[in-house]
Amino acid sequence: MTTVRDFIQRHFRHFNAAVLLDAAQAWERHLAEGGKMLVTLGGAMSTAEIGLVLAELIRRDKVHALSVTGANLEEDLFNLVAHDSYERVANFREVTPADDRELMARGLSRVTDTCIPEDEAMRKIEGRMLAIWQDAEKRGERMAPYEYVYKMLRSGDLAPEYDIDPKDSWLIAACEKDLPVLSPGWEDSTLGNMFTAAVVQGRLEHFHTVKSGTEQLAMLIDFYERTDKRHRLGFFQVGGGISGDFAISVVPLLQLDMKKDVRKWGYFCQISEAKTSYGSYSGAPPSEKITWGKLDIDTPRFMIESDATIAFPLIAAYLLEM
Repeated sequence: MTTVRDFIQRHFRHFNAAVLLDAAQAWERHLAEGGKMLVTLGGAMSTAEIGLVLAELIRRDKVHALSVTGANLEEDLFNLVAHDSYERVANFREVTPADDRELMARGLSRVTDTCIPEDEAMRKIEGRMLAIWQDAEKRGERMAPYEYVYKMLRSGDLAPEYDIDPKDSWLIAACEKDLPVLSPGWEDSTLGNMFTAAVVQGRLEHFHTVKSGTEQLAMLIDFYERTDKRHRLGFFQVGGGISGDFAISVVPLLQLDMKKDVRKWGYFCQISEAKTSYGSYSGAPPSEKITWGKLDIDTPRFMIESDATIAFPLIAAYLLEM
């Protein structure tokens, strides 16, 4: 065995491990048959440095669009410019409320075992992003959150501040490919909070400078319809939450609400720690999505019940033959 791919093929034979292998092989077949893949990111995958593998998947044309939480959009950016100032907390399960209060007093916001520095990450980006929003407002421009991030990256102003190799940033890879990166519920993020504060305080005049979730859904409608004419779209969901719920619903929206002739998702996989349960979207079995018009009876579909920080890099390594 010389690669991770060899290891997975040799040892991942049964139960949850076999589902991981099946899902990776089906993703590979989907692409080989001319398909495209949309990836969704929930949780704090960017803070978990998912860019180390996701960026290469994007560069190798194995990912063609993303739907992410506002936190995942900005946290790859924060990691890009402040990685060396992050602090890791060992034995994070033993952290006490008093420990967390001390971290807050030091300007550190904890995500499981990783502390994001307020000044080096969040405030460093805030001033630059505010200037971009203000300029857009003067020009009468209206864009999605990711388009403003792309504008910042393409300006080159941040380059001297990079703390990591740019090839390890999935945002930079997506920007270079000009992929759509939709972020429903963007206001539930640090930059979303900063934008709202700027409008309320009068530093910005309009909320409509940043496109809303419903407008981004319209952007996804356009992307799906255009892509489906030539390529079957697949859906890979990392974690649960709004990033997945938002994106997968575009198919019934097109078919049932708009009476459009598009195909259902041609592949589905979710990595989730949620156990199969009643009334939980993140724990719903993939077959339930058939009743909502999202998947079809013959759609390859997989549920990997695991920690995404473990399972997704393995799938990526399989696809990249690392």
